[in-house]
Amino acid sequence: MTQYLPPRGTISGPLLQTQGTNQLNVEQPCQAWQQMEPRWRLPETLVGGTLAIRATGIEYLPQEEKESTDAYQRRLSLSVLPPFYDGMEQRLAAMLVRKQVRLDNTPEVMLEHLYDCDSQGNDLQVFAGILSTLMLRYGHVGVLVDYPTDEADLDTAGAQPAPAGERRPYWVAYSPRDIIGWRHETIGGTQRLTQLRLFERLTVPYGDFGEEIVDQVRVLEPGRWRVFRKQSSKARSFDLVAEGTTTLDEIPFSVGYAKRTGLFQSRPPLEEIAWLNLQAYQRNSDLANQLHLAAVPRLVGYGVPASVEEIEGGPESATVLPVDARLEFVEPAGNSYQYQFQHLSEIERQINQLGVAAILGQQGFQESGVAKAIDRSQGDAPLMRVAQSLQDLIDNSLRLHGLYLNQDGGSCMVDRDFVSARLSPADVAELFKLEQAGKITQETLLANLAAGNVFVDDFDVAKELEATSQLQASALDRIANGIQQGN
Repeated sequence: MTQYLPPRGTISGPLLQTQGTNQLNVEQPCQAWQQMEPRWRLPETLVGGTLAIRATGIEYLPQEEKESTDAYQRRLSLSVLPPFYDGMEQRLAAMLVRKQVRLDNTPEVMLEHLYDCDSQGNDLQVFAGILSTLMLRYGHVGVLVDYPTDEADLDTAGAQPAPAGERRPYWVAYSPRDIIGWRHETIGGTQRLTQLRLFERLTVPYGDFGEEIVDQVRVLEPGRWRVFRKQSSKARSFDLVAEGTTTLDEIPFSVGYAKRTGLFQSRPPLEEIAWLNLQAYQRNSDLANQLHLAAVPRLVGYGVPASVEEIEGGPESATVLPVDARLEFVEPAGNSYQYQFQHLSEIERQINQLGVAAILGQQGFQESGVAKAIDRSQGDAPLMRVAQSLQDLIDNSLRLHGLYLNQDGGSCMVDRDFVSARLSPADVAELFKLEQAGKITQETLLANLAAGNVFVDDFDVAKELEATSQLQASALDRIANGIQQGN
């Protein structure tokens, strides 16, 4: 199965351009991919942490003019990346799936499959978290609903499929870095995918104990698939190693967008936060280097003859100086450092502001400085749009999963209430008074308590009403039986 977080630089190779046309090999990405790829590099590096950004060297930490190579390498080794972007990405992705993805009208057989929807032990909730992370990092994410056939083909993990009785549909997540080419046509105003190329990197056994990294490209067309593989120990180019047919007349691939710019095209929604994080890394490096060089007190001699090359110091040594000569420690006043600290604080403030705006929208950020109630009807917040797109992506994947089984896959609901607060005891008491007075129904009461985080996240109002109704019916039966026995 393809890696969820593919390493940077896995796709390479020059394009052959002739009179405005591109002649591509199967492994070469299309022009749209190349235009988007530079925007992915910084977010990918930032989530890799300090070691990853140090490995980029002068790309993200420029060497100053007249700075020696040794001095630069020393400064680079002391530079630490503040994890602003990584933390923001994780928090926003977690908010998208903090409540259970609710399924509606999904067949039981599919529910069993979704407990391990990707054949790697991840249930739908965990898989949705992976999709959320990729959408926020790259701008969009794709899901292939694969179903190994009875033929001896290669599945998306590059291995032989499971025995016939154990085969079932499963989902595979692809980041935009893995989606290297696509073709489509418009029929009746609807865009239909006609070809899709997916890059996959596998690890296969080599020799008795070793392993080999293998690159392959999966080419999908309606009702047909092919796999081209480049394995250094066997071939120098991408050669066709397997092909077959599918039972569907469409390519079983769905896409969800966080910031769409076109079909299979997007921009990272947290891109500006990434650039601010890079600026914080660079300023932090400058400050750390300045403190390392200048903030340590230095021993300075006044009136000491130049012939004195070394002066010993310590509790067991004595220093003899000429008349009017003196030694003293000198340190900078440090007034300039405060501006560096202020700049770093301002960068962090801007990052937090952008993060809040991503959740609430710009209007929500401006109104949330004090303890004001948040308008939950504000549906234009960026994260709410991401949640809606994630819901559409899962719905489409459920539909494709169901097509393999000749069943309706049902639908899902992704929670979009990211800032809901727990109801206060006074609010709960007021709701109970309204219900007891007959002003609201029991269903409305339970729905409001669930929305107010009084119950657990997976609380089901309908099931609770049904269970309560059964308890009341049982109680009435016991009362009726008691009356009959009394007579």
